[in-house]
Amino acid sequence: MQDMGAAWLMTSLTSSPVLIALVQAAASLPMFLLAVPAGALADIVERRRLLLIGNFSALAAVSALSYFTLLGRTSPGMLLGLTFAVGLGEALEAPAFQAVVTELVPRSELATAVSLNSAGYNLARAVGPALGGLVVARVGAGANFLLNALAFLGVLVVLYRWREAPRRSVLPAERFTGAMRAGLRYVAYAPELRAVLVRTGAFIISGSALWALLPVLVREWRRGPSAYGILLGALGVGAVLGASVLSVLKRRASLDRLVAFATIVFGAVTLASAFVLNFGLLIAIMLAGGLAWMVLISSFNVAARLVVPSWVQARSLAVYLLVSQGGMALGSLGWGVLAARWGVRRALMCASASLLLSIVLASRYSLTPGAPLNLQPAGKWPVPEISPDPSEDNTPVLVTVEYEIDPNRTEEFVADMQEMEAIRRRDGALQWGLFIDPTGPGRYLEEFLVESWLEHMRQHERFTVSDQQVQQRILELHIGAEPPRVTHYLAEER
Repeated sequence: MQDMGAAWLMTSLTSSPVLIALVQAAASLPMFLLAVPAGALADIVERRRLLLIGNFSALAAVSALSYFTLLGRTSPGMLLGLTFAVGLGEALEAPAFQAVVTELVPRSELATAVSLNSAGYNLARAVGPALGGLVVARVGAGANFLLNALAFLGVLVVLYRWREAPRRSVLPAERFTGAMRAGLRYVAYAPELRAVLVRTGAFIISGSALWALLPVLVREWRRGPSAYGILLGALGVGAVLGASVLSVLKRRASLDRLVAFATIVFGAVTLASAFVLNFGLLIAIMLAGGLAWMVLISSFNVAARLVVPSWVQARSLAVYLLVSQGGMALGSLGWGVLAARWGVRRALMCASASLLLSIVLASRYSLTPGAPLNLQPAGKWPVPEISPDPSEDNTPVLVTVEYEIDPNRTEEFVADMQEMEAIRRRDGALQWGLFIDPTGPGRYLEEFLVESWLEHMRQHERFTVSDQQVQQRILELHIGAEPPRVTHYLAEER
């Protein structure tokens, strides 16, 4: 209802396609700005408190929007500003909400839980626009925003009554800036997550055209807010249908094939929306578009969750949201500018072609390799031979590991160590290197630098079962009489 009311109100304030498309951009841009900080907060503070703050902020912004709209004092700039403010509150709580969903169910039920959650969201997307169109047509956009404000109160009551399960860690919580750096470092060295982000961004930027330009099309057809609400509702109903058949589709096709097929369908829907004038047929087309959208978004969402461990879950999902919402914001702006210059129909044709071209990314950025990862904690490493006192918590630590490898298997060893480099770096290593002893073939030294002893202890906690499997392959190549020797060095203070 909020999205529909804001977009339609802008069409009554201006005829500029750019300003109309900017409503979607204003709603999505806060995620681009706050995703990483909000994700870091969600991993280090109580998520329930963060959810309460975010929802209360959004309530204040939408209440102000309702007040000024009811008084007839809303300008295009004010509408964009308050829509942006509502988005700020939602951006603050979004990573925490995403991470909470992952905590509430076991991994085996995660895909079903995400689909169920998406179905509830898209059921609201189906009912909300149609109801919003009716409210706007009968009593105006201000009343529509007022209903949204009342709905936020219900959300706050539920969050206030919910009690979050405590997180398990014997180590102190990470600091805010360090948590942000750790999250970005993890993304940089997690190829499975990067594949999900690339595929998501490519689809969202192109797919945002339909959402951004649909109100402009409805205006050109000389139809009112009810027609716009019905079309958005059809997209929402299609998404609910997509959630109901998603599990069946996943059993019959690989993730990459499912995403490719749904992308083709959504591209066809985007193209058809530019030329189909029969309203009944257009509703049927929007149903198909909603189904494809649901399959794509749910697939990307589940894929993003399955490739990151719990300690960095909210931060990784925050980057995923940054890509998806930031892509929606930038895409909406870009398609709005293109529509202003070339016309709405040409812009939609370009978006459809872009969607079809995005399928080729599957050859390099496949979503399948992340599926078999076991990201449960592997358990504690052996206790190091040193235990610095708390005063040395900020002292950098250099860790070395000595290996003896059969010279005939060095290529295999180096390939496995490249995987170990990614593991060390995403778990906290600032620098990493592998060195060979020129006087003794097969003798290697691995070394990595960590910013503090506490951060090194966090590396112990972050080690997963999949990481342990890589380590085991490396240990099986070691031919020394004793296990690889591990040594810790503390930086000398001067």
